[in-house]
Amino acid sequence: MDGKHEESHDTMTQSRIQVVFFDAADTLFHIHGSVAEIYLQHAEKHGFRKTPESLAAIKSAFTRSFRDAPPPVFAATEPAAIKQSERLWWFDIVHNVFYRVGMFEAFDEFFEEVFARFEQPESWRLFPETVEVLKTLKDQGFELGIISNFDSRLFSVLRGLGIADLFDTVTISSLAHAAKPSARIFHQALEKHAVDPDEALHVGDSERDDVKGAQGVGLTGVLLARGEGSRPSSGTTIGNLNELLPLLSRL
Repeated sequence: MDGKHEESHDTMTQSRIQVVFFDAADTLFHIHGSVAEIYLQHAEKHGFRKTPESLAAIKSAFTRSFRDAPPPVFAATEPAAIKQSERLWWFDIVHNVFYRVGMFEAFDEFFEEVFARFEQPESWRLFPETVEVLKTLKDQGFELGIISNFDSRLFSVLRGLGIADLFDTVTISSLAHAAKPSARIFHQALEKHAVDPDEALHVGDSERDDVKGAQGVGLTGVLLARGEGSRPSSGTTIGNLNELLPLLSRL
């Protein structure tokens, strides 16, 4: 696409893309187990009465509650106040879940425990190809960033999974005061790398937040549709992160 650079043999200078951004959860790593299983396991310890329908009910209530929640964008600017805002945002979602499926007396203690659980790297698993793809991109000279609506617990998760040092920048909604698909969070991420939108690519598992959000600002949007065949997308669809490497050399 960019004739000026084609004489060079270096992958990065051949490609007009200089920065590759990633969504975090369900793109680089995933929950070990499921949200509903983890909620149920901890809720039972705190007095929730489990029935054979509980798991399916929690799963359904979580999907609805998460979908209906406002974007995780807060006015707070002090680190402690941001953390408090994040916690309250999640408290509302989880409270909403158990309001639907059955409240129990020790809910507050349950929430503190389950909120801390998702900060632990053991609650997450890297996808098998994540580390190798990130290292290959680094070796080829690309800058790497994360653009995520995850909260500030992301930093300890990335460190615990051993991939924090592979990223040049991490941009999260609670610190950016904007959430995907808003243009503002993408602009902030681009500014950190001092690149134009057409020099960056963003890959994630949400058509609305990742692909449409990125394209709205002028980035190349790539939809990651693991194990789903080719989901329709206004961007390019890949089935795993390995497919990024040939895609980048074609751009």
